[in-house]
Order: sequence, then C-alpha cells, then structure tokens
Amino acid sequence: MSSAPAALAGLKVLELGQLIAGPFAAKTLADFGAEVIKIEPPGVGDPLRKWRMLKDGTSVWWQIQSRNKRSLALDLRTPQGQDIVRQLADEADILIENFRPGAMEGWGLGPDDLRARNPRLIVLRISGYGQTGPYRNRPGFGVIGEAMGGLRHLTAEPGRVPVRVGVSIGDTLAALHGVIGILLALQHRHATGEGQVIDVALYEAVFNCMESLLPEYSAFGAVRGAAGSAMPGIAPTNAYRCQDGGYALIAGNGDSIFKRLMVLIGRPDLANDPALADNTGRVARVAEIDQAIEAWTLQRPVEAVLDALEQASVPAGRIYTVADIAADPHYAAREMLQAIKLADGSSLTLPGIVPKLSATPGSHRRLAPGLGQDSEQILAEMGLTPAQIAELKARGIVAGSD
Repeated sequence: MSSAPAALAGLKVLELGQLIAGPFAAKTLADFGAEVIKIEPPGVGDPLRKWRMLKDGTSVWWQIQSRNKRSLALDLRTPQGQDIVRQLADEADILIENFRPGAMEGWGLGPDDLRARNPRLIVLRISGYGQTGPYRNRPGFGVIGEAMGGLRHLTAEPGRVPVRVGVSIGDTLAALHGVIGILLALQHRHATGEGQVIDVALYEAVFNCMESLLPEYSAFGAVRGAAGSAMPGIAPTNAYRCQDGGYALIAGNGDSIFKRLMVLIGRPDLANDPALADNTGRVARVAEIDQAIEAWTLQRPVEAVLDALEQASVPAGRIYTVADIAADPHYAAREMLQAIKLADGSSLTLPGIVPKLSATPGSHRRLAPGLGQDSEQILAEMGLTPAQIAELKARGIVAGSD
C-alpha cells in the first residue's frame, strides 16, 4: 500500500447505488485518492458482497470494487436516513448514484434538491436508458445495455447465437464514461464554481464504442454482423489454429506489417502483389490470405509461431487464461498483480491500478470495508453525539460493524 501523493486527494465522494456501474466509478476515484463514503442498506449491504465466489462469507470481488472506501450502513427509506444524506451531500464534491430514474427524487434527494443546498455538487447518474426519453423508466442492467448498444449482435461466430463478452463490460464502460464526465465537470467547476449533473446511460456508453457501425449503415445500408474472431473490413487480423491445438492472434493489417508477415510465412507472391498493397485490396481477398497464414501456423506450436512473429515485428499474441495472467512476468513488472493481506491474515491478489500516473499514482490504501464498518466514525465526524448515534442504531436507521 503506497503513501505516494494522490491526484484526487481532498475530494469527497458519496456513493449511493449498488452492484457494478456506480460503485466501479467510485472505486476508480478512490484509487486515486478521493475519500469515498459508500452508503449501503443495513443488514444486507450491497448485493455484490455475496456475488460469485465467497471467502469467509464475502465475495472476493468485493475487495476490488470497494477498496479504499468507507461504509455507512444507512436506511435511505427513512426521513432520518435521507436527512443524513443531505448533510453529507452539503460537504461533498461528488455524488454517484445508479438507481432507476426517479428513485432519488422520491426520497427528496434528487439533484435539484441537493444542488439547491450545495451548488458545487457534481452528481453522476448512471441508469440503463438515461434520465430522459421513452425508455427511462425501464429497468436496465449492463447486459441489456450491451444488447441495445449494438455489441451483443457482433459477439458470435457467424450463424451462431450471440454470446456475452464474459464480463460486465456494459457496466464498466458506463462507469468509465461516468468518471470522464466527473473529471470534465470538475474542470468546469474550477472555472465557474458550479457543479452539474452527468447523465450516463448504459446503452449509450456501449454505443459510443461501436466505431463505424452507424455511419456504415447510414452511408451504405450495411448492417454489420457477427464475424467470430475476425475484424470485418480490416485484413488480415484473426485467430489462427496452431499445431498444438492452440490459437495465435495475428494482426497483420498494416501495409508494411502485411509484407513482413507474408515473407515470414513463405509467401513472397502475396507480399509483392500490388493488389494487396493496401487494406481495401486485402479485404477483397481475406479468405485467401487467412488460408495462407493458417497453413503456416498449423505446422508449428503456438509458442514457435509467436516467437517467429516477434522476430518479424508482427503484432501477435496468444489467448490468456487467468492462470496465464497470474504467472506472467510482464503483469508482475507493471504492478498489475497486487498481493494484499486480509483482516484474517490470509493473502489475496487483486488487479493493479490503471492508468499509471508518473507524479500522482493510484494506490491501494485501505481494505474493502465490512458492512457499516465506518458508520459511527462518519456520523461522529458530522457532529452527532454518541447518544444520537446509539438512538439511530437502536431504531435500525443506521447499522455499525458490531
């Protein structure tokens, strides 16, 4: 755990909401020094605490998503809980929520209410379909955003059922767009003194990454379909079978790279063919090119293929499992495998922090909190007396770690 200076030190963030998108955005800010208070429902907490594989009753995912945060277990359905949020928001720089549109307003905690009290407050709102439009009230998880945003249609082998990417990419893309919005809003606030509201829709975050999908349809009526491991319209780039049953991912789509690749595989005729000198010509004959490359890779195991391609300066790689990642020296050298000690003394390896900043790097300063671990401390910092805190706990409005 580092003591280096933090880029966002001094920023106060309130995290409301749960699971992935909003908490991932807050986690990113916390990694770079922001003070994040995560508000969770008493008794149950964020459902992510129980998702996937558990260690001593808590998801190991939780240790990533909530590192560097403090936990306040607070019932937002009560007037007293809502008033505590208002007081916290009065002193906050940023509030992050990912409830369905209208939920915050129903509690009297909408941006208009909070920003009337604290005009400098920046509010990030992440939802399935955004705060406006005919679909705003529909429930929307990341997988729905991936489908509506155009990604799911592309993730399949031709003629096969579209599949998930394998992780909650829609939520993560929305979270990262939210962080970008926060940084932009902070710059605006620096100039004007005013906060603002950032409206991120899951489907729009996915759609923003769909490259030329829409202009191709607009200009040519083309509906891009699933292409498996290939990249339609860019050649050659694909996954090629090797002698040992593995696959080599080869990206030979640069003009000079293509020539080097063809020379390497013993096809100078293709390397010197004027019709293949640029991408347009190669796309027209992509099946022929892919067949030539795979005829070469099938004669060699994956590692021999990759070694030869590296020597020829052709971008290539193999498909990593998490076991490959955990054993890879480059991951280790880049501090992307960070071992931590849990409260029980056992060790756990977490992903490192991205991006890498030279002067103000991110750091893992604090373990993910237990439910309500920091409730009493946070309330005391607000000025509540021990007796007031005890009363809130007795009424179930607040829960502590005991």
